[in-house]
Amino acid sequence: MATVSEIMRHSLPLLTPGMSISEALDRMLESGLSGLPVVDSQRHIIGFLSEQDCIPKLINASYHCDNRLLVSDLMRHDPLTATLDTDVFELARLMGGPKPKLYPVVDGKKVIGIVTRHQVMSFLNNQLKTCLATY
Repeated sequence: MATVSEIMRHSLPLLTPGMSISEALDRMLESGLSGLPVVDSQRHIIGFLSEQDCIPKLINASYHCDNRLLVSDLMRHDPLTATLDTDVFELARLMGGPKPKLYPVVDGKKVIGIVTRHQVMSFLNNQLKTCLATY
């Protein structure tokens, strides 16, 4: 069984609930990820902020030059997560539906990485190539 621990990204910027949305977006854009976990002071996951969460509010805020939005105003409070031992094939099935395209990876409640749809697709493609090589 292949697990998330084999394909996850270990380093990523993290967001805090009191961070300005502008600073959070800078971190998100620099990371190349479409969302980032929101954590407390112990790196425990308390939320998730995605591009999709931001865009509707940013339309009005950017038009009116209102930079009072905080991460806590826009984040999802019930983020879906993966663990180190999450089966990659099961995660792929979730990602094939309406579920998120990236999942924070947690150990207990502590964020230790992230796994993206791109990483899952790369893994599945490598699996397919391995199968084809044995025929």
